[in-house]
Amino acid sequence: MNQKRIIGLTGGIATGKTTVSNYLADTYRLPILDADIYAREAVQPDSPILKQIYQRYGLQVQQSEGTLNRKRLGEIIFSNPAERQWLEEQIHPYVRDRFQSELDTFLDAIASGGNQRQSLMGGTPKTALPTQDRAASLVAPTVILVIPLLFEAKMTDLVTETWVVSCSPEQQLRRIQKRDRISKEQAQARINSQLPLQQKIVLADLVLDNSSTKEALIQQVSTALATNGYHR
Repeated sequence: MNQKRIIGLTGGIATGKTTVSNYLADTYRLPILDADIYAREAVQPDSPILKQIYQRYGLQVQQSEGTLNRKRLGEIIFSNPAERQWLEEQIHPYVRDRFQSELDTFLDAIASGGNQRQSLMGGTPKTALPTQDRAASLVAPTVILVIPLLFEAKMTDLVTETWVVSCSPEQQLRRIQKRDRISKEQAQARINSQLPLQQKIVLADLVLDNSSTKEALIQQVSTALATNGYHR
């Protein structure tokens, strides 16, 4: 068996990580493990982390039905680096543990001859390839870890290679404003909360340029997989 590939997919906010991960899942049926899903799990009702959040911020971040007011929490942490750091210190260990658990399960399945190219969304099987594709999938097992804060949270030890999705600063700002329906100032604050995109580019093994069309981005992804011996 060839060496496993655990690809850490990251980038800036709204640079196109979801576009890439959806393409990899839908077209190549690759397993996708998503940090955002695990982060949401961490603050489910009655979870220890959610209780800590309520204890720190009180009713201002609590919805009437007892769930987390994510918008209000975002306003707090994106305007205060110290509060953002506190929250990340609560959530990141949980996210890391979830990644490690799912990777262990994935690699155990490979070792026992399982079908590793079933698409996992938060650890839940989504689709599985036909039987004739399984032998090929076992030749070069590949899994994608979508981690927006891959470098910031020091999770690069979980992966064998890092991919960064990039675009121009102007495009990124516009995309965040449109997607989240927030002001330019709020969008910039969210960008500033992460490691500068140019630094991520320097640290990356591969950079995917999403400053043009979706088709151009997808072609880069396909080329990257094929270059390293992965073909549809």
